[in-house]
Amino acid sequence: MRDIRTLSLEDLKNYFLSIGEKPFRAKQVYDWLWNKNGHSIDEMTNISKTLRERLAQEFIIKPVAVDVLQKSKDGTIKNGVRLHDGLMVESVLIPTETRTTACVSSQVGCSLNCEFCATARLKRMRNLEVAEIVDQVVLIDRQSREYFDRPLSNIVFMGMGEPMMNYKNVVEAIRKITKPEGLGMAARRITVSTSGIPKMIKMLADEDLRVKLALSLHSAIEEKRNEIMPFSTKFPLTEIIEALQYWYQHTGGIITLEYCIWKGINDQDEDIKALIKFCKKVPTKVNLIEYNSIGDGKYDRSNPAATDNYVRQLEKNGITVMIRRSRGGDIDAACGQLANKS
Repeated sequence: MRDIRTLSLEDLKNYFLSIGEKPFRAKQVYDWLWNKNGHSIDEMTNISKTLRERLAQEFIIKPVAVDVLQKSKDGTIKNGVRLHDGLMVESVLIPTETRTTACVSSQVGCSLNCEFCATARLKRMRNLEVAEIVDQVVLIDRQSREYFDRPLSNIVFMGMGEPMMNYKNVVEAIRKITKPEGLGMAARRITVSTSGIPKMIKMLADEDLRVKLALSLHSAIEEKRNEIMPFSTKFPLTEIIEALQYWYQHTGGIITLEYCIWKGINDQDEDIKALIKFCKKVPTKVNLIEYNSIGDGKYDRSNPAATDNYVRQLEKNGITVMIRRSRGGDIDAACGQLANKS
């Protein structure tokens, strides 16, 4: 049977008209599915029992479920989320003193081949459906309220998968999350992170979603970036810069550059100079991310002196830079570690 959450509001109206019901029933059901986040047709108390029974004969709801929950000593919570077909993804709740952030997945596995990322070692099995993305947000919001006594404040598409390779479903999920008839969360609190697919960055800029954009960069030297992220040979930095400029022109949004520093790979002055040159072409700020090993021996976190050198030279050139401390490393929940070990 078809999952009723794959129907749009217009689809629901047409369905109810086809069975002789008033079209306003569609709004009642839609509200239950996306505003109240109902996971059972039997629980739709805003429609009659007879109509619920009719719907149950033709539709089902396939919610995700937390299969494994792990808590880090720093408060981070990692969820092994089981999907309706038995596949698993991971999503993470990251708390600070002032906010809680959901790091959600967009694919089972990943379409790309970044050398430093554990998820990239998994083959891409499929894209997540719209409801599966929204369900991750809903369950982490509930965890935020339960464990930290406050609602979820931020969402980052930085979990498993490349969001731009599941473009249609990610965009529709964001609409469900932000619209008043959905979760009603502020779009400005959502960040879409991409490894850099120029065409899709431009498409997202044209969506008028008002979300933030982050680029996983890690090197502004073309040859070096191609070694770190082999797929990027298809997307030269000149094309990425053009797409980021397009983003800024159409949204006014400053782009965050995500940047890990690895010992012996991108920790030299030439790397810093290339990054500074890149930043001067596009309105950006830099997040220097503390890397957590995935056990291959090739990518090791740089020493503090290299990070300090980056910060000093970036700030000297008027570039905003922050160090993003590792969270959840003891439960493999940190940057690049999501790999469905469960």
